[in-house]
Amino acid sequence: MSMFLTRRLVTRCFSSRPPLHVCIVGSGPAGFYTADKLLKAHEGARIDIIDRLPTPFGLVRSGVAPDHPETKIAINQFSRVAQHERCSFYGNVKLGSDLSLSELRDLYHVVVLAYGAESDKNLGIPCESLSGIYSAREFVWWYNGHPDYSSLKPNLKGSDTAVILGQGNVALDVARILLRSTTELASTDIATHALSALEESSIRKVYLVGRRGPVQAALTAKELREVLGIKNLHIRIKETDLSVTPADEEEMKNSRARKRIYELLSKAAAAAETSKGNCGQRELHFVFFRQPERFLESDENKGHVSGVTLEKTILESVGSGKQIAVGTGEFEDINCGMVLKAIGYKSVPITGLPFDHKKGIVPNVRGRVVSDSGGISQTEPGLYVCGWLKRGPVGIIATNLYCAEETVGSISQDIEEEEGVVGKSEKAGRKGLVQLLENKKVRKVDFSGWEKIDAKEKQMGIERNKPREKLVTWEDLLAAADS
Repeated sequence: MSMFLTRRLVTRCFSSRPPLHVCIVGSGPAGFYTADKLLKAHEGARIDIIDRLPTPFGLVRSGVAPDHPETKIAINQFSRVAQHERCSFYGNVKLGSDLSLSELRDLYHVVVLAYGAESDKNLGIPCESLSGIYSAREFVWWYNGHPDYSSLKPNLKGSDTAVILGQGNVALDVARILLRSTTELASTDIATHALSALEESSIRKVYLVGRRGPVQAALTAKELREVLGIKNLHIRIKETDLSVTPADEEEMKNSRARKRIYELLSKAAAAAETSKGNCGQRELHFVFFRQPERFLESDENKGHVSGVTLEKTILESVGSGKQIAVGTGEFEDINCGMVLKAIGYKSVPITGLPFDHKKGIVPNVRGRVVSDSGGISQTEPGLYVCGWLKRGPVGIIATNLYCAEETVGSISQDIEEEEGVVGKSEKAGRKGLVQLLENKKVRKVDFSGWEKIDAKEKQMGIERNKPREKLVTWEDLLAAADS
């Protein structure tokens, strides 16, 4: 049977049922891709997307770098989903305080949790709480105008050096924002408070520190080419760090992507050798085979970071072509006035939800939430997960498309097999949600409210010759939504 015919039969089967009420928690890519696929798979579905922010689109709005407008085009598709007659968006609604998970499950046949990762992994090393040390997420949300971090005051004037721990794409984004010309950034949708601070920044040197070597760097060639192409930037890479072992050669043989990244770094190092750089030129240092041992406190400015002690590492094979970093007991310091930890995001658990604290995800099988009762694993009827909460904070925006496809496939299968998802009971769905929010006096923002925010930001942007001027406080966002 063809996939097309199968889809028609499944849709026909669904359409004979009473309306399926679905609530999706989280309006980022995972949430919207799930909604889109459910609307297409089940013509009887009534979908409500809730988010704790007054603004939709999750990391597409608050995570994607301001100088990457092409990546934000996904917002157009997500907007069409939100405007679908069987879909509604309610922002400024927080699961865990405004609503409980049990209340949502009482109101809906299906609840899909797709609220991502809003916390950070810690290194667990001495002096990690010193001021001047930030997570990359905090810094990204700051320059992207997230209302939770618009009042952050990163110290960009206390030193000419910043250290970024991590060498993934987020680390490259942060390095690029610190080193790129503010004249170029001025025409993006970067938050004005961030642009003003960057214009006064003293930072001229950025160190990107990774535990392993250039072959293992967890970044993409596209992001690397972009940072290497910054105007008037001198790239520094130690020649010894570019030496490769037979194990490295094997990794590159098995991965064209790893080989390409190594070639780009080698080419940049060779070009830097022929050009010693100008006095005062900004510098980007790729530091490989180093792991943070402790942070150093300033003698002059108590409580503030003044550097990082790094331990040199070597790679050891652990089988299956994988190599891990192992400390050697040799140490060195890098002096700096700011540290950004780009070591990974972390999801946050909520009451009533099974959670694997070690992996930072909700235990699941193909998106079905699994709980442990007396040592026996069982699926939670009608409860599903998608996105970073399901698989961990890895992948690009498009990864959520396939992730959503799998979760929606599980939902569809459970409905067909009547695994307690729909049952015989009616659910209140959207009507019950709206009533509950009114009873609790929750100031919800629907999609028309977001469109008012959107229109105001774009109008303010026109006045400043940029795509939009983001509203960056809760008060301003809610006021615009109510206007």
